Amino acid sequence: MELTPDQTLPAGTSVAVFSRFSGSWISGFEVATGREDGYELRRHSDQSVLPKTFPIDDLRVERR
Repeated sequence: MELTPDQTLPAGTSVAVFSRFSGSWISGFEVATGREDGYELRRHSDQSVLPKTFPIDDLRVERR
């Protein structure tokens, strides 16, 4: 699902992240929390929260 900058994603929303390195979408994440500078994400595989925030432009909502 295409997101717009004015949308808010609740915690637990499954998302894919755009990788600028590979130019593709990577599945397997969920929103851990929203912040002023973006979203903290949790990896589904091990429940680890990633050590950076991601702007909404780099996220795509997925159906689990």
